[in-house]
Amino acid sequence: MALFDLSLEELQTYRAPTSAPDDFDSFWAQTLAETRALQTPPIFARIDSGLRLVNVDDVTFSGYGGQPIKAWYIRPAGVTEPLPCVVEFIGYGGGRGFPHSWLDWANAGYAHFVMDSRGQGSEWRRGDTPDLHAGGSPAMPGYMTQGIHDPQQYYYRRFYADAARAVETVRERADIDGGRIAVTGGSQGGGLSIAAAALVPDGVQVCVPDVPFLCHFRRAVTLIDTRPYNEIAGYLKTQRDRVEATFRTLDYFDGVNLAPRIKAACFFSTALMDDVCPPSTVFAAYNALTTTQPKQIAVYPFNKHEGGGDLHFVEKLKFIRGVFGY
Repeated sequence: MALFDLSLEELQTYRAPTSAPDDFDSFWAQTLAETRALQTPPIFARIDSGLRLVNVDDVTFSGYGGQPIKAWYIRPAGVTEPLPCVVEFIGYGGGRGFPHSWLDWANAGYAHFVMDSRGQGSEWRRGDTPDLHAGGSPAMPGYMTQGIHDPQQYYYRRFYADAARAVETVRERADIDGGRIAVTGGSQGGGLSIAAAALVPDGVQVCVPDVPFLCHFRRAVTLIDTRPYNEIAGYLKTQRDRVEATFRTLDYFDGVNLAPRIKAACFFSTALMDDVCPPSTVFAAYNALTTTQPKQIAVYPFNKHEGGGDLHFVEKLKFIRGVFGY
């Protein structure tokens, strides 16, 4: 695909119109208070993964509504000192799969916490966490429109709260350096990284979202016609009288509105031919950052939604090491 969005010069200064609802902060404060009120102690169960150079725990922690959320916790074997931790979130439709799929960060010397995705994990990597709170309102296939009639019922309210609780869960561990927590993930995982860093601003020191999804909904839904954003357009084809109400719900979950709440150092990435998470939507979130910590964005001019791929992992590792000094 050729270039289709704004020029790089325009992207570097592009700002999305302000759309945060007046009760944005109180909405999320209430959500997190309700979530924390139902938490139970997490369970870290050591398993025999067949991997000798890392230790793997099968984790169950409390997410939104007190629901048990699964995760992997992976550490370099034989290391007992508290380690910086990378919390990772997964792309759309995928689940946590098996531990051997998640070895990069432990091999780099970090603790690694991989959160499963509620209700997902049937498209390209298996998941183990059902969504016990799924509503019954009209919705397109997928997750983008589940409960979209009401911000309180929307799927991503539960999912973002899970992501915040993942950060809080790792910070409680004695074998993790709670002052050096990074969040990362690609696409949906990038959007969740932005959400986690915004909702637990004092708990995340580095935010590294790759080609992040869930940013600048109002532009993305009308600019491209690819999944997952086209689920929203498909929904509005039949729910013709709910256009503005739908976007009002999405405003509570937009990475553009969450970004100013982030205090962490940030390293974003985008690809200029990405027709899944268009570069203008990524830059809209990046340009909304107000953090006083270092920030930068990597731009891959000739790539689509794969972004920087393996090369970008090297750049992420450099950035995190530069911030953590580890």
